[in-house]
Amino acid sequence: MAAYNERVMDHFRNPRNVGVIEDANGVGEVGNAKCGDIMKMYLKIENDVLTDVKFSTFGCGAAVATSSMATELIKGKSINDALKLTNKAVVEALEGLPPVKIHCSVLAEQAVKTAVADYYTRRGLTPPPEAIVEESDEEEFIANDE
Repeated sequence: MAAYNERVMDHFRNPRNVGVIEDANGVGEVGNAKCGDIMKMYLKIENDVLTDVKFSTFGCGAAVATSSMATELIKGKSINDALKLTNKAVVEALEGLPPVKIHCSVLAEQAVKTAVADYYTRRGLTPPPEAIVEESDEEEFIANDE
């Protein structure tokens, strides 16, 4: 079993922003077939600011913790700032993750970007390039961010 630090355990035991935003204007769902983790992010955006962010995650402790931390890092931020969220920033905010759990931070980043892309699509707009999540190998995705 992976050894988690106290910060990760705190976000696992007491996740922030769990739930569904019924009138969300951006929703993103991503998953990893290898490990079975599924994350869904809900965004409420007003005047280009994420006024509310919630998530529901099916997965391991790291998946819950990274989802929780990602919502904390983007809530109250502009869309542009939310799109700058990286998996590396999520890992750093959690004070580290075991190497075998880094993919969870990638899913958290992808869930945010997918939700922002959905927000643009719902408004009849083309999502900015940084909101587009490519189907790619996770290891490549992580290596490009380092």
